[in-house]
Amino acid sequence: MTVVASRENFPLLAELLAEQQRLDTPVARFSTTVDRTLPAAPGTRHASLLPLSRPGPGEQYAFEVDLDACSGCKSCVAACHSLNGLDEAETWREVGLLLSPDAGHPFAQTVTAACHHCAEPACLHGCPVLAYEKDPITGIVRHLDDQCIGCSYCILKCPYDVPKYSARLGIVRKCDLCHGRLAAGEAPACAQACPTQAIRIVTVPAGGAADGGRFLPAAPDPGYTRPTTRYLSRRGLPPNLVAADAATLRVQPAHWPLVVLLTAFPAAVGCSLAAALRSGGTVVGTEDVKLAAVVFGAAGLAASGFHLGQPRRAWRIFLGWRRSWLSREALLCGGWFGLAVAALVFPAITLVAAAVGLAGLACSAMIYVDTRRHFWRAGQTFPRFFGTAALVAAGLLVPWAAALILIALLAWEHRTRAPDDVSARLQRGPLRRLVAVRTGLGLAGAVLLAIGPGPGTLAVVLAAELAGRLLYFRAVDAPKMPGLPTA
Repeated sequence: MTVVASRENFPLLAELLAEQQRLDTPVARFSTTVDRTLPAAPGTRHASLLPLSRPGPGEQYAFEVDLDACSGCKSCVAACHSLNGLDEAETWREVGLLLSPDAGHPFAQTVTAACHHCAEPACLHGCPVLAYEKDPITGIVRHLDDQCIGCSYCILKCPYDVPKYSARLGIVRKCDLCHGRLAAGEAPACAQACPTQAIRIVTVPAGGAADGGRFLPAAPDPGYTRPTTRYLSRRGLPPNLVAADAATLRVQPAHWPLVVLLTAFPAAVGCSLAAALRSGGTVVGTEDVKLAAVVFGAAGLAASGFHLGQPRRAWRIFLGWRRSWLSREALLCGGWFGLAVAALVFPAITLVAAAVGLAGLACSAMIYVDTRRHFWRAGQTFPRFFGTAALVAAGLLVPWAAALILIALLAWEHRTRAPDDVSARLQRGPLRRLVAVRTGLGLAGAVLLAIGPGPGTLAVVLAAELAGRLLYFRAVDAPKMPGLPTA
């Protein structure tokens, strides 16, 4: 006899089938419950998430986040990712966590963050190709994808880690506050997807957060870019909150093309300087030194092209010369290279070439100083860049003096590592082998310079400087918004 299975005969089967048909996540079910309490008429459902009128004079749009309502569910992250068609690992909005360091008074607060559409956007001011614009009416900071060359300098400039590089497209992209949806009277994807309506769009004074004003605990100093996002909490936030990932050591990207550029170009400037200062009784001929300057310069400039995601647009790099140190570096380095080549034929301009090269090297240093990252401050950057130039110049003129310069650089690097500094902790931890390589090659180079330079001396010295420049990029403490704890 055949027994026909049915839901009546097997109540457990019926229960499992019913459970399988309920595909909504807890967040989706909660959102459905909230939706039932909202107006269903088109244009009114999300009206509370938008301001009643466009910004007036001296105002702009901004995000407003109700921290009391934020649950950290990441619905905003998923909606932003889906609507903007982002790459798999690309996110324009992230969720972090603030914690109280006081075990006796525990406190936790989730934080959602995207672009703050700052009053003084560092990304815009630093871009060498004018690929950013701030809308004069809405205040939205937009990235112009068709202008971007993929240099990623805006990533270094932004203290909130907002711009994201797309390897697939070779450009940087970022949140644009869903300006198209706003123009149509629709809320941005993140605001519309939030099940607790923790994200709203409001109009705020265009000045942004005041220098030293309130923004968010454990966030970078708002005085730099003057972010406009408003974080609200009726219960208040303890002032001593720390980011949940504050203790996480993050080794930064190597940027190999820049490592080569910022070793080869200072070496080239050092050669130009040595050629300009040299008189009789030299180790090698002046023409050979000037040729070495051209070779080093060509190698550095060629390497820099590999750092660009869109190298065919590189001709635009001079457009931002009024405000971008990267544009100024490109103009001066290009001018120096032309002068260095011409100096092979016209020796009288050798000194001019050296002067322009030093100015270009100063611009190279200012590119990183202007990011306001602690490890890249002027007191750390200028000695490194100009130290390489002085080392090469002295090696060609007075080798024993070059040995002293190299030892002094190594001692200075060791002495300036503060015990509680993040960059110092990186160098004592995950980057300790690179530090050992840098120190070992530097000491070997100093010994070779002291006993008399030979064929391999230059290679050892440049290898030591390459290791030092790699350490310069990998050990930097990159600021960001509070994140989540890592395993």
